[in-house]
Amino acid sequence: MSGTKNKRRVADNEAMAKLRMLRTSPQKLNLVAQLIRGKKVQKALDDLTFSRKRIAKDVYKCLYSAASNAENNHGLDLDSLIVSEAFVGKNLVMKRFRARARGRGAKILKPFSELTIIVRQVEDEEAA
Repeated sequence: MSGTKNKRRVADNEAMAKLRMLRTSPQKLNLVAQLIRGKKVQKALDDLTFSRKRIAKDVYKCLYSAASNAENNHGLDLDSLIVSEAFVGKNLVMKRFRARARGRGAKILKPFSELTIIVRQVEDEEAA
């Protein structure tokens, strides 16, 4: 009665977490995403813990979720995980107006963004 099973979006040695509706611009979020790309998961979590950027707390949660998905859902080893991909996308933009001089209005854009983190299990000789 049921249909066919959907294919996995990532490989067998990978896990993914996605965070949507982050209240920051994609440009600012990408600065934090660049900080963790290609690093081991534990090192990336440490870097995010001590980052001074406000959005780093949300990126930490997403990376922690991806690592937890890898361990619990796919049976991957936490010590051999690296952040293979961390990419940022645009989401909706709230549009507001602010009163200006002589009866005019100025447009204010409040962008949202989304973050996708993919962690991959690698062998020890590949990580070095």
